[in-house]
Amino acid sequence: MNIPATVIFACVHNAGRSQMAAGWFNRLADPTLARALSAGTDPGPRIHPEVQVVMSEVGIDLSAATPRLLTDELAAGAALLITMGCGPACPHLPGLVREDWPLEDPKNKPLERVRAIREDIRQRVGALLGRRGWRRIAGS
Repeated sequence: MNIPATVIFACVHNAGRSQMAAGWFNRLADPTLARALSAGTDPGPRIHPEVQVVMSEVGIDLSAATPRLLTDELAAGAALLITMGCGPACPHLPGLVREDWPLEDPKNKPLERVRAIREDIRQRVGALLGRRGWRRIAGS
């Protein structure tokens, strides 16, 4: 049996962008091929309320999600690290393939702006899944 690849989405507070990305990834990916985790370099106390609202609009419930620290242990065995908007605080973990997605922080933004960020993330996740061949087959 194959073990699904793990992708880690990381931002600073793990309260917005990385949570949205992991939510989209786990919704759109074939779970037998890949799964996503999210983490932060300086985790906040909770998911941003505006992020919870816009993700619930598309049927992704982040109410039970909690920010967590990106550690070497969490990253062990991951296939890919995607950083988003953390600039010089973005981690470089030896041996881990890394992509950086320069995304705006949704914290305290109007819902219309957070929705636009959500859709940008959805498109990026969809493209990643297509490149890697991890997309969920329709109907599964």
